[in-house]
Amino acid sequence: MPARKVTVSAVFTPVHGDWEVCDGGETCPADCFSDLELNLWYHDGIHYCVENGLMQGVPGNLFAPDATTTRGMIVTILYRLENEPAVAGDCPFADVKAGSYYEDAITWAAANGITNGCSKSEYGPDNAITREQMAAFLYRYADYKGYDVTKKAELTKFADQGEISSYAADAIAWANANGLVNGVGDNLLNPKGNAERAQVAAMLHRFCD
Repeated sequence: MPARKVTVSAVFTPVHGDWEVCDGGETCPADCFSDLELNLWYHDGIHYCVENGLMQGVPGNLFAPDATTTRGMIVTILYRLENEPAVAGDCPFADVKAGSYYEDAITWAAANGITNGCSKSEYGPDNAITREQMAAFLYRYADYKGYDVTKKAELTKFADQGEISSYAADAIAWANANGLVNGVGDNLLNPKGNAERAQVAAMLHRFCD
């Protein structure tokens, strides 16, 4: 300590993940939503998804971070990542309305093995997507892109790992090993819980990053 009285001043610069400064306005696309706090865990994911056109807000200058995300929305986001390639043929699912915003995306995803639908004839485009379904979509998309999907985590540390559907087991193990899907507290994965918009943004950011 110095021998005489001194004054020490500190200057703090906000840092959020990859974004050195995020003080609102033009430097932060998430700041245009009145229901977000820039210092919370979801900031980086929402910032990335909005800036890169993967997700948008909802009416009323809101992002609705706790709202659910539908199966149609998620496949549309992956379709955007592929720069919306042309599709051939009809959509194989009877519940996908012709001319809907997700028709081409679902047709593309089905043709490339990214989705099998809820059944052979139904996709459930307006159903809320679960955490294990989200992991499965990302896992299949990563395989479609030729990424290495061999790394898998041991999931016995999660008390509810027995609730994971068989079709999603490898996907969840891969997603957890790569930091895309983490626990939700109390040593749980909550595989059948709905993937909220903030969670989806975080998963997409980690996947693309």
